[in-house]
Amino acid sequence: MRPWVLLSPLLLLLLLQETLPHVIGQPAKSKRQKEHGENKIKPVNKKIKPKTPKMKERESADSSLKSQSILTQVMDKGRFQKLAATLSLSAGESIELRCKGSNVTWNYPSYLDTFKDSRLSVKQLDKYGQLILTNSTAADTGEYSCWLQLCNGNKCRKDETKTGSTYIFFTDKEELFVPTPSYFEIVYLSPDKPAVIPCRVTTPSAKVTLHREFPAEEIETDGTDIIYDVKKGFVYQHPTSDHKGIVYCKAESQGAPQISIKYHLLYVEVPKGPPSTTIAASSSRAEVSDSVHVSCTVLGEPDVDVNFRWQYPGQESERPAIIQNFWRLINRGTGHTTRISKSVLTVDDFEARDAGNYICIAKNLQGETTVATKVELK
Repeated sequence: MRPWVLLSPLLLLLLLQETLPHVIGQPAKSKRQKEHGENKIKPVNKKIKPKTPKMKERESADSSLKSQSILTQVMDKGRFQKLAATLSLSAGESIELRCKGSNVTWNYPSYLDTFKDSRLSVKQLDKYGQLILTNSTAADTGEYSCWLQLCNGNKCRKDETKTGSTYIFFTDKEELFVPTPSYFEIVYLSPDKPAVIPCRVTTPSAKVTLHREFPAEEIETDGTDIIYDVKKGFVYQHPTSDHKGIVYCKAESQGAPQISIKYHLLYVEVPKGPPSTTIAASSSRAEVSDSVHVSCTVLGEPDVDVNFRWQYPGQESERPAIIQNFWRLINRGTGHTTRISKSVLTVDDFEARDAGNYICIAKNLQGETTVATKVELK
């Protein structure tokens, strides 16, 4: 037998071992060393889509463009510091704030204006507005903000893109609650809007609780219906008649607890809208020399003011008339409190020229209502 015939089965086996991996889809093993740079990725002409920022990134970028804080605090040695949402200072310290712009408006705790406090200085300089408060007290705790005014002639508007705001706590261990001018305050509870018990503190870390006077108990703040906001106080999100009564707050911070003033919570349930108005005359027919009274009455929310205007027959001839305005709160007996506002027009020594229509116009923030009645001469 020839030698190549004997070796043919062996050669066939070797050939099968080399070709079989390629047939079943597996790469053949190779012991050849790779040349230098062989694994580098070769450039290709492939278009790459630009990466779009995520929604939150875009929102933050947009908001930074829309609003730019212009408020800074002047530090020592001519340094300036951007202000955060809150700032804590010790009572007695002075502070200087600046807002960039040539026409800056400021907002700060209103009592500083009410009492024309000489510790406060507000100036407008060429390139910035300046607010300086010296010898601060716990009562100065509150929101300090500024914004740039855009004016066209006599009309001005707030530039929403250039504002600044910070809430400053002037801490005082003897005054944990921000002092108020009174020892008792009325808070109206309305079913269609949150109510605030304004027991604000001067120390943001103080532990504050809400208490009912009678029956004596702590009122639970569940974080949903009743929450505590260190800048506002306790907030009743959905007031009901069950919340009425007298309450107070208690604060603790590294010492003996302190008690706030008392708050009388009154529940009101009056529909919102223009004044609900009625008019009535003491008599629809009057004789000469009689005294005639015409009353205009409005039922409304306790904290909503009502303005009255009158039109009457002798007005054009400057006929003397006495107008008296007053209001009072009444309890309707079901835990609801209502404000009665009244305007009374009096005409003494009734004459023929006084006969005619008496018109009352009552106005509040929601609108105005006009009512009329007629007084004739007998």
